Amino acid sequence: MEEQKALFEQIRAKLIREEKLVTSGKMMSTEAIKYDGNVFVFISKNGNMVFKFGKTFDPEAQDFESIPFNPFKNKGPLAGWFEVSFSQHELWESLTLEALTVIKKINNHGFKSGICRLHRRSTIRI
Repeated sequence: MEEQKALFEQIRAKLIREEKLVTSGKMMSTEAIKYDGNVFVFISKNGNMVFKFGKTFDPEAQDFESIPFNPFKNKGPLAGWFEVSFSQHELWESLTLEALTVIKKINNHGFKSGICRLHRRSTIRI
């Protein structure tokens, strides 16, 4: 878990330096990255990264593996949140930037419409 946390901290520190509205935060008692007060990425308790890609994101259409994030025993997954395992850690930084793009579009427009390219094979609507 230390390796996962170290990589997360490295990605977060870089974004905080480069993006004016990016800050540290917490989500579900774990470390998170916020944009303009809204969490868009956090590290799960099992050491995976969790990204807010939006409700219309299709994990099947991606060139990486992700699963809907479901921290609850008796509820469904958190809508729009997807977990990517440490086995794909080489993608974590680029996926963080994609999630940042999604949250910026939502925050800047005040509504959830628009299109965001996510890696090679897909387009997601936000």
